[in-house]
Amino acid sequence: MRGLTHRAVDRAAGVPEGSTSYYFRTREALLAALLDHLAALSTAEIETVRSEDLDAVAGLIEHWATVGRDRMIARFELTLEAARRPHLRDALEQLGGRFRSMAEDLLATMNVPDHKRRAANLVAHVDGLLFDQIAGAGSVRSRDDLRDALIPLFAAATADQEL
Repeated sequence: MRGLTHRAVDRAAGVPEGSTSYYFRTREALLAALLDHLAALSTAEIETVRSEDLDAVAGLIEHWATVGRDRMIARFELTLEAARRPHLRDALEQLGGRFRSMAEDLLATMNVPDHKRRAANLVAHVDGLLFDQIAGAGSVRSRDDLRDALIPLFAAATADQEL
């Protein structure tokens, strides 16, 4: 995260020096904008698989862990940075609400009881699975292995009764 500066963004974007700081006056604003941009990209990708199709969800996680790996690393680094920056933490909580809301909508359409709480748990578990794919000590799982890992997560999220 230290390498993300207004000047670095200006150079990477090929715009005159000072352009980025015109739109994002502070580092906090720049980080929040990056977080928002990453969330918008992920939201668009999630929209393509908004169903209980575990193959599609596994494919999305596989995509994020391979093609989108750098973006997911940036997302997780921003998440850790938010633990130290209250302003960024607020932005992260707001954006995380988007993902939980999408999961809530999915579980509600499936008539899952207590869908809000279960959606929050489902998102946390899928995030953990993705984090393990990106930074875990084991080897990267195949799409089939990811699907197998998702089965108990979705089963728990959609079960009629609590254990």
